[in-house]
Amino acid sequence: MSDTSKIRNFCIIAHIDHGKSTLADRFLEVTKTIEKRDMKHGQMLDMMDLEQERGITIKLQPVRMEYEYKGEKYILNLIDTPGHVDFSYEVSRSLAACEGAILVVDATQGIEAQTLANCYMAINHNLEIIPVLNKIDLPSAKNDLESRAKEIEDALGIDAKSVIPVSAKEGTNVEQVLARVIEKVPVPKNNPKEGEFKAMIFDSVYDSYKGVVAYVRLYSGSIKRGDKVWLLNTKKAIDVLEVGYFKPKYLPCKELFPGEVGYVVTGLKGVRDARVGDTIWKAGDSGKEMEKAEPLEGYTIVKPFVFAGVFCTDNDDYPMLRDALDKLKLNDSSLSFEPENSTALGHGFRCGFLGLLHMEIVQERLEREYNLDLVVTTPSVSYVIVLNKGDEKLISSPAEMPDPSYVEAIKEPWVKVEILTPTDYMGSIMTLCSDKRGISKNMEYLDKKRVVMHFEIPLASIVVDFYDRLKSISSGYASMSYEHLDYREGALVKLDILVAGDKVDALSAIVHKTEAHYIGRDLVKRLKEIIPRAQFVIPIQAAIGGKIIARESISAFRKDVTGYLYGGDVSRKRKLLEKQKKGKKRMKMMGKVKLPQEAFLALLNRGSSGK
Repeated sequence: MSDTSKIRNFCIIAHIDHGKSTLADRFLEVTKTIEKRDMKHGQMLDMMDLEQERGITIKLQPVRMEYEYKGEKYILNLIDTPGHVDFSYEVSRSLAACEGAILVVDATQGIEAQTLANCYMAINHNLEIIPVLNKIDLPSAKNDLESRAKEIEDALGIDAKSVIPVSAKEGTNVEQVLARVIEKVPVPKNNPKEGEFKAMIFDSVYDSYKGVVAYVRLYSGSIKRGDKVWLLNTKKAIDVLEVGYFKPKYLPCKELFPGEVGYVVTGLKGVRDARVGDTIWKAGDSGKEMEKAEPLEGYTIVKPFVFAGVFCTDNDDYPMLRDALDKLKLNDSSLSFEPENSTALGHGFRCGFLGLLHMEIVQERLEREYNLDLVVTTPSVSYVIVLNKGDEKLISSPAEMPDPSYVEAIKEPWVKVEILTPTDYMGSIMTLCSDKRGISKNMEYLDKKRVVMHFEIPLASIVVDFYDRLKSISSGYASMSYEHLDYREGALVKLDILVAGDKVDALSAIVHKTEAHYIGRDLVKRLKEIIPRAQFVIPIQAAIGGKIIARESISAFRKDVTGYLYGGDVSRKRKLLEKQKKGKKRMKMMGKVKLPQEAFLALLNRGSSGK
């Protein structure tokens, strides 16, 4: 369709479990994109098995719908987005490809932290916001509709009268939402330069039959099979093998026009070549003018915040792990990895993730889709090391830390955290955040019973168990979202664990000076319970540089070397005991303690304790 006035591009944004994917299902039904009899399960746009099992959206999913309104046919391009904070990168990419956003709020829960975060993101992209109150069929929601609409007005400045009450489950008022989309969402802008084609890649996936498939939003010009196009950032030339729409499966077509959302089969072998945020460009039949062409404003390259080592329990599976990560990277541009070697766990990879849920999803996909048995180390964050010469070095593992004599300072990542909670739990949440070295910035009351609390907290403090503890102390009512701020200098030290005098790199950690003693003492105590006894005393120490801050000892086995003697001179027994003593001393000097893998499994478990 070359007439952009009949095209509307929009996405659905919300907090987790507020009903985005169910509402998308009703849209598919109402527009007859998928017949009701073909809807074998709910959440038709959640294509992955993991998404359907967990009931969460992990990947953004576009779909093209055709709908007749007031006698005219419209094309509605919808992008369903994830709700979890770890996948907010997917949301930002979806927003950049749209002119409008449906903001879904659960009528029983009200506004939550991720609702605010996603809404502010949409406002920053200058999108038209269409507010929707979902789940009005639930008995507990019926009396709260007015107060929830007022809550949306107070928190986001959206007129309470414009909020549409909807039941995505039963299909109530779904057509009213589509009508509002057609009336309110702006027509796609088309800024054609004579003969120039431009499209933005907002996602790219690897298909084992088609190769790399780029999901694109067209801004000017048209594209069809057989065209020669260029990627402006990577300077690669592509012969287009196929173009088409999402219905929601691939549906080939002859040509894509300005304002439309579709896919382009590039024939490339790696997603790295068709990078998300790149511009596909064409002008005439040659790429001579490519140097002058200006790419569309893309996305910042996503940086992983959380790092963990991924190892196979059986080292022979290492090549399979490498291949599996390569294939997974093709469909997940936010995953990063590099080889890592551990004396205890063998060969593996240091992987970068956007958060703990992202890490869990990757681990589960590796284990399920590639039949791997994995050990994942405790997640840590990246640090910036300031060297004496003034140079800065980014490290993702404590093992990469340079010699302390070369280090002037260590900077750690800080995040801005928004916690939305009932006022009853404010005190407990304040205590939790201050224990995690958080700085309270300000508070905003949504109404008499609910408050948004703003904190700045080191990322390392919230990465392991913060969310679980927040849910626990607030009886499940509090919700949080966070975004990266910057790297800040802190009183940080590298904590080493020594077993029989040897450093165990896999157990090293970068910790705050005030917590080092507690963490070190906890680690050595637990190691004492795990490491098996030997014929000699095994000292276990926690150290900062050359200073030992905690120690435990595993006592030696005592073999009765005098048991076969009967009576006689006592000097014979003494002689044998002295000989045993010398042997143990020699063994202690030469002996190596081999840590069993179970020790690492117990300590590297993500639920490991520690202050």
